[in-house]
Amino acid sequence: MKAVVLYDKADRSVEIRDVPVPAIGPEECLVEVKFCGICGSEPHMYHGQLTLLARPPVVLGHEWSGQIVEVGERVVGFAAGDRVTCETAAETCGVCALCRSGNYNVCPQRRAFGFAVDGAFTQYVRAKAHRLHHIPDGVSYEAAAMTEPICVAYNAVAEKSHIRPGDIVVIIGPGPVGLFCLQVAKLAGAGTVIVTGTQRDRARLDLARRLGADLAVDVSQQDPVELVRGLGDGLGAHLVVDCAGVPAAIQQSLQLVRQNGQVTKVGWALQPVNHPMDEIVAKVITYQGAFSHTWTTWEACLELMRQGRIQTEPLISEIWPITRWEEAFHKLEALEAHKILLYPVD
Repeated sequence: MKAVVLYDKADRSVEIRDVPVPAIGPEECLVEVKFCGICGSEPHMYHGQLTLLARPPVVLGHEWSGQIVEVGERVVGFAAGDRVTCETAAETCGVCALCRSGNYNVCPQRRAFGFAVDGAFTQYVRAKAHRLHHIPDGVSYEAAAMTEPICVAYNAVAEKSHIRPGDIVVIIGPGPVGLFCLQVAKLAGAGTVIVTGTQRDRARLDLARRLGADLAVDVSQQDPVELVRGLGDGLGAHLVVDCAGVPAAIQQSLQLVRQNGQVTKVGWALQPVNHPMDEIVAKVITYQGAFSHTWTTWEACLELMRQGRIQTEPLISEIWPITRWEEAFHKLEALEAHKILLYPVD
């Protein structure tokens, strides 16, 4: 079967290869991939970046949906024909304090699909049954392939952060995760949600408005700090969700947030911060990271999708075969698409 493979950690070390259909173990399922979304991490890996956890050669792709075609002899609760989506934590140790307390998303031995375990830019994936989730009736395979970034947003906004009705929330970065953070923040009761981006993000900021953002700000045209200070009591945002991660966004998040406020950082940065962090102390800011998700996150998000309370279709720009992976990567890098889904070919 054809697969998009990262074969080295060097720049442009990705290509289409023929790989064997994986054999499953007694607690695993073999899933036929229907769709797999491209994450922002994958173009970075294509350029030899964000490869610290990568173990090439490895099939890329971790945002996927599919149908079970085979189950292992010890699998319970799943059968051939079931529609499923899958968490990214392909393997964890299961015995450390983090795993035993339900925080396996940060297990030191965690190995993720598309990084250290073969992912879903191909036709078939093997996955442990306890990482699979049934797709609810009424949720399409296309929508289910976007469960993973929705879960990233839900973990950051609904689980790690604290929002009270009426709070001012600023989301830095209008990529797919930022746009899902916007939707989760509105569901959580935020009063005013502001999404910020750069001039290159014009189309994404327009989409943020359509998805319910009260304000969508191009930071090259308007100072978001001045704008936020003009809202409510003038103290600033109760919560800032940094989905960009770059040094400028880190600096801006500390300026946007109020005293005793929260900053939740989701976005990864490839550069050093080079900015004093004393503002965290002076303003008594709760500054935290949010990473990945767990079983309960997935179940909550799938239920919201079943209820139609999370919009996915407006974010899907293209649906292409995996053979067009390179074109898709370039289009996403140029910010000419919001989310591109790939499907397998024989």
